[in-house]
Amino acid sequence: MNQQILLVSRPTGEPTLENFRLVETPLAPLADGEVLVRHHYLSLDPYLRGRMNEGASYAEAQRVNEVMIGGTVGEVVESRSAHFQVGDHVVGMGGWSSISGSTAVSAARCTR
Repeated sequence: MNQQILLVSRPTGEPTLENFRLVETPLAPLADGEVLVRHHYLSLDPYLRGRMNEGASYAEAQRVNEVMIGGTVGEVVESRSAHFQVGDHVVGMGGWSSISGSTAVSAARCTR
């Protein structure tokens, strides 16, 4: 199971717990070329607050009832990609979740 945090409403002022919901979802099987990444670090950048707003901005607004966006660093725990092996450390935009599935081209390998 994967734990994810969804944005469920747009904050007015500072975000509160009521703006988010923790959900558990089953992991989908990987397709060819994909990797499964267990996140170890999540970047909580100030620009994310602006993305919670609807309207014109330099970045697309975070969609309501979807996993909150965010940069992640993690470890490949399953791979169906020729470019990544189990144990590789990667960075990507896995969002506010414990695990994410990704195509190999959207993750970049970290140096060891």
